[in-house]
Amino acid sequence: MEGESTPQAMRILYHLPLSPFSRKVRLALAEKRIPFDLRIERIWERREEFLTINPACTVPVLQDVNGLVVTESYAICEYLDEAYPDMPLLGRTLAERAEVRRLVGWFDDKFNIEVTRNLLEEKQMKRLLGRGNPDAGAIRAGYANLRSHLEYLGWLAETRAWLAGPNLSLADLAAAAHLSALDYMGDVDWSMSEAAKDWYARMKSRPSFRPLLAERVTGTSPPAHYADLDF
Repeated sequence: MEGESTPQAMRILYHLPLSPFSRKVRLALAEKRIPFDLRIERIWERREEFLTINPACTVPVLQDVNGLVVTESYAICEYLDEAYPDMPLLGRTLAERAEVRRLVGWFDDKFNIEVTRNLLEEKQMKRLLGRGNPDAGAIRAGYANLRSHLEYLGWLAETRAWLAGPNLSLADLAAAAHLSALDYMGDVDWSMSEAAKDWYARMKSRPSFRPLLAERVTGTSPPAHYADLDF
C-alpha cells in the first residue's frame, strides 16, 4: 500500500562461535565495514531449513541482501572482495594476491589439519557432535605441531609489515581466526614466539576483533588473558 515501507533485507551469516572459518568471515565483514546479522547454526541438528540453503550442512554460510547464498569460507571471502572492493583483503598486486592465497591455504589447510582439528575439534566439537571422547594422542600432536606453526608465523611477522606483505590481508584474518578459537580454549602458549604474540596483540586491538573478544560460549569460559589487549 502507498505510504508503507518495504522491510529491508538482512545480510545473515550463519556461524558457530568457535569455528575458525566462521571467525575469518566475521573478521572480513567487519574489516570491510559491511553490516550483518549473526545466527548460530547448530549443524548437528541438521535443520531442514538450513539444509535447503546448504546441503553440506556446514558453516559459515552467508546470505546476502540480494538473496544470494554463498557457502565455504574462502568462497565467501572472495565474493566479498569482488562484491565490496573497498578495503581489499586478497592483495593489491599479483604477487601479493598469490602470497595471500598461499598463506590462507596454509592456515585453513595445513594448520587446520595439524593443529585445529587435533585440539579444538577433539576437545569441543567431538562432544557437540556426539563422536565420543577426545583422543589424547591427537591432542598431544596438536600441541607439538603448534610450536612450529607459531615459529613460522613469528618469522613472517618479523620480516613483513603484515603476514602476506605490506597490507593487512585475508592471510592475517585466517591466522587470527584459528588462533583466537584455540586461545579461547586456553590452548596457545604465547611464550613460544614473542613475535607471533606481538602480531596477535595488534590483531586483537583492531575494532573488527572486539565482538570476538566479548563473545562467550555457553559452558566454556576463556582464560583471563583472552580478551586482554596487553596479555
